[in-house]
Formats: sequence, structure tokens, C-alpha cells
Amino acid sequence: MKPLSSLRPARQAPAGEDDSSPPGPQPSAPAPKRPPLTDRQRLASLVQRQGVFAVLVAVAVTSSFLFPAFATLDNARGITVQASFLAIVALGMTLVIITGGIDLSVGSVFALGGVLAAWASQWGMLPALLLPLAVCGAFGAVNGLLIARAGMAPFIVTLASLLAARGLLLNITHEGATTNLVERGSAFAQLGQGTVGGFGYPVLIALGLFGVGGLILQRTSFGQSLFAVGGSSDAAALMGLPVARTRVLVYVLSALLAGFAGALNAARLSSGVTIVGVGMELDAIAAVVIGGTLLVGGAGSVSGTLWGVLLLGVIQNLINQIGSLNSSYQSVVSGGFLVVVVVAQRYLGRARTTI
Repeated sequence: MKPLSSLRPARQAPAGEDDSSPPGPQPSAPAPKRPPLTDRQRLASLVQRQGVFAVLVAVAVTSSFLFPAFATLDNARGITVQASFLAIVALGMTLVIITGGIDLSVGSVFALGGVLAAWASQWGMLPALLLPLAVCGAFGAVNGLLIARAGMAPFIVTLASLLAARGLLLNITHEGATTNLVERGSAFAQLGQGTVGGFGYPVLIALGLFGVGGLILQRTSFGQSLFAVGGSSDAAALMGLPVARTRVLVYVLSALLAGFAGALNAARLSSGVTIVGVGMELDAIAAVVIGGTLLVGGAGSVSGTLWGVLLLGVIQNLINQIGSLNSSYQSVVSGGFLVVVVVAQRYLGRARTTI
């Protein structure tokens, strides 16, 4: 008896169809080309990426005419070395914000790293660096796991870490009554106080870290994953990207960089100061956003963050140059810059997507 399939009539090719074509899926039509960018879109993209650099140059040039002491090599050295610690912290914050997160714990982690480094420096430079990295990295791992695996809000988790790190810091230092000193002239002290060409080691270290950060963002699959996760975590998961692992790693990196910056600061000050880092997380966020990184995630650059940090440093230096203003005015000016940048980002984002 013949199987039922053999009793079915053979398929007849419709009129005009070539039945000699090979079986299987046929090639699809080419995807439509994206329309070229308009001049308005190109200008909006350029301003969003490089606008902060243009503002930095304009402020620096204007300040050089108004204050002769501003345009000196010694003043430039002072600005850069003071900005280097915030720059390292802001680098980690950039990675977190690109993924659509936020890290409020970096200021306390920065202070904790300095205290641990100063305490461990009595056994040499290696323990002074490894101990803060280990402890601070643990804070970042907890943050990342609670956010990526448990689905908790980054704001709440990192706020809790801010309080926990500051509490541990106060417990170690007996409510700030104990200050651990770094031996002057030691290798660890030289790491924060040594210079090359008049510029401190922290400046060179910060530039090196930003170079590595730029390469990671632009030249590695991990960097592209950060943008994909920040753009749409659901789409990134459908693409097969390790969304949870990526988020955990950025919080670990943010904490490691904050702890390392704190250790460098302790080496420069020759002590583990307990009151540093208060409000540093807000300065880091301001520098990142002023540098063009979107708070909603999915777009940003480390170069923009570097210009944002330098702009804040220049503003602080100008306030010192004026003399009649106190440091609180820096917060006023930084807040004003932040509002202007956020409004500009919203406008430029619309301009870039308008055809």
C-alpha cells in the first residue's frame, strides 16, 4: 500500500513561475538605506559630543585675560592635580551611567579607600593599594549583584552603600578620632607626591586610566555592551549579551576606581583623612553629565567626562582667583552648568532624531 504522501498531486508551478529555481529561502530584498544626516543633525551631534570642550577653552582663554596668574604653568599644575582624583572617580561613574545606572556610594568609598590605604601603608606600598581595592571592590560587587540579580533600584542600593561605607570608615577611625599617617618619603607617599615634568603622578595615572577607558569603550565588545545595555536592556538580552554580568562589572569597576583614587589622595596628603569625599558623588555625576553622557544611558564618552572634570576644576580655581567669593559658589555655578547642559541635551537629542 502506498503512503498517503505519494497519493498527493504534485505541486504545479503557477503561470510565469520558473520551477527550475533552487529550493529553500530566497534572498531578501536589500534593507532600505538610512537617509543622510542633515546639516542640523550633524551640528547637534558635534555640539553634544564636543560642546563642553569648546566651553572649557572659552572659559580658559577668557580667564587668562582677566587673571594673569591663571595662565601660568604652576596654576595649571595645581588645577590638574586637584582634578585628577575626581577624574578617576568620574571615570567609573561614566561607565555606570552609560549603562543607565547611578552610583551614589563613590564619595564614601573614596574616603574609605584613603583610610584603609593609610592604615596599611605601614607594611609597604603593595598592602596600601591592595587592601582598599579589595574592600572597595567588595562594595561594588554587592551593589552590582543587588541591582543586576535582585532587580533593586540603583539609587536605593548605592545610597545604602554610601551609608555603610561611611559607617565602616567611622568605626575604623573611632568616630574620626584616629588618623592614620603615611610615612613621609615612603614609596607609597611618592606615588601621590612625586612629579614628572612638574606634573604629579596622580595626573599621569588619571590620564593613563582615561586612555584605557577610552579604548575599552570604543574598541572592545565589553564597551559596546555598555552602550547596548544602556540603550535598551531588553534588546541587549535578546541579542544574547550578558546584561546582568555587564551591570555587575561596571559597579565593581566604579568602586575599584573610587577606592584607588582614595588611596592616591591619602598618599598625597600623607594621612587617611576621614572628612574627604563628602558630596564627591554629586561632583562626579555633574562632571559626567556636563561632559555629554546621557543620564538615561546609552550614550557618552570618557573624553567628555575629562573635559567636564577640568571645567569644574577651572571654575573652582577662578573662584579662588577672585578671592572675594568662597568655595560654596562653585556649587552654585556647577549647578547652573548642569541645568543648562541637561536642557541642551534634551534639545540636541530631538534635533539629532529630526529628519
